[in-house]
Amino acid sequence: MPDRIMYVQLKTGHPTDAGPAWISRVRFTKTWRTASFHGRALAREQGIDANFRDVETDEWFWLSGPKRDRTDARYGRGAPTVDEDARADYEAFLDGAPLPGREHG
Repeated sequence: MPDRIMYVQLKTGHPTDAGPAWISRVRFTKTWRTASFHGRALAREQGIDANFRDVETDEWFWLSGPKRDRTDARYGRGAPTVDEDARADYEAFLDGAPLPGREHG
């Protein structure tokens, strides 16, 4: 499965939408049940205000596709760190280009 540029936010230990967030390349397994992010294995699960859990640390994360209007945080505006390897594609997306792997929807 190709990498996807995603909005990723750490939820564990932080008030709603106050945890650190990134625009990052995330690799999903073929079944979309596991994601790889910054060397972490994240398993798809449903928690309070989160949809992935780090299988080693038990920390919870929210993953979603980025939005052009930058309202990526679930309940407000976030200020995510943009990873360098995702920056060019993310900036092109903000300017109207499709995200890699999402050219057809």
